Amino acid sequence: MFSIQAIGTVLNKRKEVEDDFWGEVISVIEITQNLDESCLDEIDTFSHLEILYMFHLVEDKKIQYGSRHPRNNQDWPEVGIFAQRGKNRPNKIGATIVTLIKKEGKKLYVKGLDAIDGTPIIDIKPVMKEFLPSEEIKQPPWVSELMKDYWK
Repeated sequence: MFSIQAIGTVLNKRKEVEDDFWGEVISVIEITQNLDESCLDEIDTFSHLEILYMFHLVEDKKIQYGSRHPRNNQDWPEVGIFAQRGKNRPNKIGATIVTLIKKEGKKLYVKGLDAIDGTPIIDIKPVMKEFLPSEEIKQPPWVSELMKDYWK
């Protein structure tokens, strides 16, 4: 068994969990008081960050362990929870690559974080080209339909 402590919190205007329109959302990630500001030294030399966070409002009884239709849309195939990015995951962990706008002290201003106000941040990693796929990314057609308004 292990435990994970939040290293920060999301501050933004999105109070409700919604499926779309995250692209223009500006969020502030405020690092917890127990971490020194030096944990962010040179982070602003990167254009993008990968943010790992908790889906803290997902009730345990709503966790999915098998297959389901993404967004409960019967037009899309049933796929396993690990073949989609839904919030009702066994460990309630989300991950998103965001644009870093600026750093001010222990605050990171980011664009495109699909997490609501008050979301606990569990890790921040710089995006490095060498960690991104070098080959073509493959995905089923339903994903593009699902994501068409996500980043608008």
